[in-house]
Parts: sequence; C-alpha cells; structure tokens
Amino acid sequence: MQNEKTKTSLYLLLVLVMASWGLNVTATKVLVAHFPPITMTSFRIFTAAVAVFIFLVAIGKFRLPTQRELGYIFAGSLFNIVLHHYFLASGLTMTTGTNGGLILGIGPILTAILAVIFLREAISIPQLIGLVSGLLGVSLIVLTGGQGLSGASLGDIYVFIAILSQCFSFIIIKRISGSLDPRLMTAYMLLIGSILLFFTSLIEEPNGLAQMSGHSSSLWLLFLASALLATAFGNLIYNFAVGQIGPSKTAIFMNLNPFFSLIGAALFLNEQISFMQILGFLLIIIGVVLGSGALSELIRARKRIRNPEKIMDE
Repeated sequence: MQNEKTKTSLYLLLVLVMASWGLNVTATKVLVAHFPPITMTSFRIFTAAVAVFIFLVAIGKFRLPTQRELGYIFAGSLFNIVLHHYFLASGLTMTTGTNGGLILGIGPILTAILAVIFLREAISIPQLIGLVSGLLGVSLIVLTGGQGLSGASLGDIYVFIAILSQCFSFIIIKRISGSLDPRLMTAYMLLIGSILLFFTSLIEEPNGLAQMSGHSSSLWLLFLASALLATAFGNLIYNFAVGQIGPSKTAIFMNLNPFFSLIGAALFLNEQISFMQILGFLLIIIGVVLGSGALSELIRARKRIRNPEKIMDE
C-alpha cells in the first residue's frame, strides 16, 4: 500500500516536472535570444547543481562517490548533459521545429528499447499501446504547429543523437541506482556536465563570458527560474523516478512536454492552439496512463477499497 502511494506521488511529481520542462522551452527561447546559448546553458546547469547539492546536504543525503560510482557519474554527465545539450542546441538550429519535435517524441520508445536490451525489462501490451498512443499524440501536436515536415538533414541527425544520448543516460542511472541515490548522482552529473559544457563554450563561443553581463533583472529572474525549477527540480525528480519505477515507465511522461510547451507558447508568445493539437494531447494522456502503469495502480486501488480484506490477505 505504501509502495502504491509512493508511485502515485511520483506520477504527480513527474507531471509537474513535465510542466516545468515544457514551459522551460518558452523560457529558453527568450534566454538564447539574449545570452550565448552554450555559455548560458553551462551557467544554468551549474546553478542547478549548486541548488541540488544544497538540498541533499539539508536532507542528509550528501556523500562522496566511490571510484566505481564515479565512472557511472562521468558517463551519465557525458550522455545526459554534454552530448544531449550540445547536439540538441546545434541540431535545432539546422532543422525545422516539426522535425525536431517529432524526433524528440520518440524518446519514450527509444528508452523502452534500450531498457529491454540493457536491463532486460519486459514491455506489457498496455505499455506498448501507451507508447504508440503517446507518439501519435506528439505527432499531432507537432505536425499541426504550422511548420511542414521537411526532408532529413544534418540537424535531424544531431537531434537524434541528442535524444539517444539522453535515453542511454537513463539506463546508466538505473544500473547504478541500487548503490547510488539517483538524486546524488543528479547533483554530480549536473556539476561535471556544466564544467565540461563551460570549456566547450570557450571554444564555440569565445566571447560568451563578455556577453553574459549587462542584462535586465527580469531576464536574470527568468534564468534563475529555468535553472532552479526546470533543471534542478526537474532533473532531481525525474532521475529519482528512473531509479524507482524504471526508465521506460518514467520516459512515457516525456510525451507531456509538447503539450506544456504549447501552453507556454499560447500564454507567453500568443500562439494559437488548434483542435488537432487538443486531440493530440488526449492521445498523450491515454499514452501516459497506459504506458506508466497508472491504470493498473488505479484498478488495484479500486479493488483495495471494495475488498480490503482480500488485498491484505494477498
């Protein structure tokens, strides 16, 4: 019973994380229009790392990693932070928003495939239906967003590398979660990843540091909100969920990103939401409920309410 309550809480937190990530797309569009992208990203991730370390010290979960754990942390930093952010930022400048959104939308399916290969996870029929439903929903939202589907480009390859590297990092997190708390791993990943990205920015954006100064306080508040809510809180909860309920079930919630991105664009960028995009969101909801196992949890909860004695005997 306690385990079911924990899972339900995680599901709700994951929805909040997806909301923060989706709205962060709008925030990032504003930030990269004023800051050098890679330099700003390295500072944003470093700020998030500091916040997560403070949180872990406060709850008594901070410790130094072992040599074995350090190898997993470095690998996670490389795939989850450096490769993902570098190729995503580069790829989106060379492809359409439609192509990029569709490629990012295959993240849950890629994660499920990797989980089967490396973790020997089994995919149930409801989960498979949920994955397909979520992908269809993402496709409807992205394809009706006003941009046409273009041919494959180098940017598409970059975006695919970005989402593949992120999905692979979830497998790494799950593999070490038995001995290393995913929240602590998140803090180290953010710290190491931000440092590696910063040195990358010195090469890619030699004047990046100079361009970080002279901005308004409102822009810096947006920067802090992005760093603390989306990057620190988002990665902390998401990676913890990967360790608790597995990569494939957690990844299905990523399908909610396009919806919350759409909401953010409508609220702050005055973009219109079409009927087909609403239909896409409904398909995503179906996909999340089936693919995450939430439906099974609800059925078990109803059985427990109707016949508590039988559940206790089981």
